[in-house]
Amino acid sequence: MSIVVQVDRVSKQYQLGQIGGRRLADDLNRWLAKVRGKEDPLSQIGSTSASRPSSGSNSFGRNGGQAEAIWALNDVSFEVKQGEVLGLIGRNGAGKSTVLKILSRVTAPTQGEVRVKGRIASLLEVGTGFHPELTGRENIYLNGAILGMTKSEIRGKFDEIVAFSDVEQFIDTPVKRYSSGMHVRLAFAVAAHLEPEILIVDEVLAVGDAAFQQKCLGKMKDVASQGRTILFVSHNMEAVRKLCQRGIWLKDGHLRLDGPADDVIEAYFQSLSNEQSHASSNRTFGFAIKKVVLKNGDNVECSEFQPGDDLIVEVHYEAQMPLEKPYLTVGVTGVNGPCFTANMMLDGARPEVLTGAGSFSCRFKSIPLLPQRFCVKLGVRSNHSAEFIIDYQEFAVFRVVADLAEFGYQGEYRDRASQNVPVVVPYEWHLPDGTIAPISLNHRSM
Repeated sequence: MSIVVQVDRVSKQYQLGQIGGRRLADDLNRWLAKVRGKEDPLSQIGSTSASRPSSGSNSFGRNGGQAEAIWALNDVSFEVKQGEVLGLIGRNGAGKSTVLKILSRVTAPTQGEVRVKGRIASLLEVGTGFHPELTGRENIYLNGAILGMTKSEIRGKFDEIVAFSDVEQFIDTPVKRYSSGMHVRLAFAVAAHLEPEILIVDEVLAVGDAAFQQKCLGKMKDVASQGRTILFVSHNMEAVRKLCQRGIWLKDGHLRLDGPADDVIEAYFQSLSNEQSHASSNRTFGFAIKKVVLKNGDNVECSEFQPGDDLIVEVHYEAQMPLEKPYLTVGVTGVNGPCFTANMMLDGARPEVLTGAGSFSCRFKSIPLLPQRFCVKLGVRSNHSAEFIIDYQEFAVFRVVADLAEFGYQGEYRDRASQNVPVVVPYEWHLPDGTIAPISLNHRSM
């Protein structure tokens, strides 16, 4: 197959400090402070190192108003063949979205060269490519025209796009009135149905509900089966494993591994196992997760558990300003997908305020997990739940280890437990001869 995407020794540098505020007034205040020789009035988090001050930053501080050069990508090279489905994985700030933005011509590389053969449709952020004052109908035709399609070609796909997006009732409403979920549904429908040679999809699909995410994955499989190329960024390793034949793992702007998706995901998880707890911060809210500590039921720090043990996830934070009534989510994910979560948006057990340095913990009782490797993920939402303060992401890794024979498992394929669905709830077989065979990871045979 021919090569349709070629990334050749690409690096991307950003200058931080004097420009790039959310408002023109912010940039003006920074410029006046620089002229007067004063500290940057908006500086909250920074360091003297060339690291990215995103949600992956590890500390609070001030940079004295000095512009900071950071490398979002550093000498990255890879090729993608026609019809290939490539997954890009890595922690927040690794450079995944920067790669997609360069390929989509949203930004240009500082060094290196990118060559693309074919028409590209991108879904990078909510509302990408949409004009807020235009209706959904008008934006479908606008996006099609941008992709080089004729009006008759767009008309031929129009009904299919609207049906897939499930926004028919609002198709003649300006998209500025759409919810984020409606934005994503329509944007994905347009990108996938207007037949680009290359489809680029970022983590934006996470905005949609679970049913729509599955619908999108199914559509991307259909697109791939037609010989078109897909580049897919996601923190959902199950989705990457199911959709992608090949994976690329990025870390700190460097390409760490390129190979079969299963091998790359396994190496990524292994790396997380070998690292200390991840840290993450948000300078806008002045909030940081400093570390996450895993403990067993005896309150002893550890990284290996037995089936049926308690798992305590202890989260240490720092809040420079009071964070009122945040929503916290702690989840456990295996290599085959999510296992279980504790979600304050469902149970309502959220703190009144987080301030200063402190900690909270979540105790999962009698974890019903087979011997496998698992990630602990954590996210923090604002008190109105509309935005993430800390993106839902991996913070720590642990293993469940056991001889399943000690738990009453007698099957000859017990060694394949690591490939099985990881969660086991108590059950029992009622066999034709009257035998009742109870199975539970909380019950050990004598």
